[in-house]
Amino acid sequence: MHVTAACRYTLEVQASTERIPQIRRILAAHLRYWSLEDHIGPVCRAVDELVGNVVHHVKGDKTCVVELRWTGRHLIASVADKDRRMPRVTSSSPKKGGLATVAVLSDSWGTCGTATGKVIWFSRRVKEVQRVLRTAPVSMPPVREFKPLPRSLAFPEDEVSAVPAKVREPDRAVTPAGVG
Repeated sequence: MHVTAACRYTLEVQASTERIPQIRRILAAHLRYWSLEDHIGPVCRAVDELVGNVVHHVKGDKTCVVELRWTGRHLIASVADKDRRMPRVTSSSPKKGGLATVAVLSDSWGTCGTATGKVIWFSRRVKEVQRVLRTAPVSMPPVREFKPLPRSLAFPEDEVSAVPAKVREPDRAVTPAGVG
């Protein structure tokens, strides 16, 4: 699939344990909209870990910015917070959560300091977008099969009489200009 412009979604939120499921649902909806259903589980799980880290490790203002970017080839998610302390990988086991889980669920990840705190990001390569029809296509009859409205549903006579006769019933004997 060729995407001519990158898709981007940003959500600023107060990180809390109660907000994590809400954030997950919002991100899942955007991934569905971008036809990236196969990435909902891993992306939402990794973002859960990053927002959970804000909840458990950031002191003071727990405002964070969650961002999704879809370039057509890569899906990048990030969580920015206002704590300047850089994260540490405390375990290599994804069972213990944290950045080890993010590393397992992504193709690459990293962190960088900003003027106001830090950003932790991860990316996933997208091989092919799956476009799935959610409903059966509706079959429309050809135009010639449409029947005219019954007179009872047609315009009232006084409204029809206000329309010039040439508009109501075109002269079928006249051929278009230039046609021989």
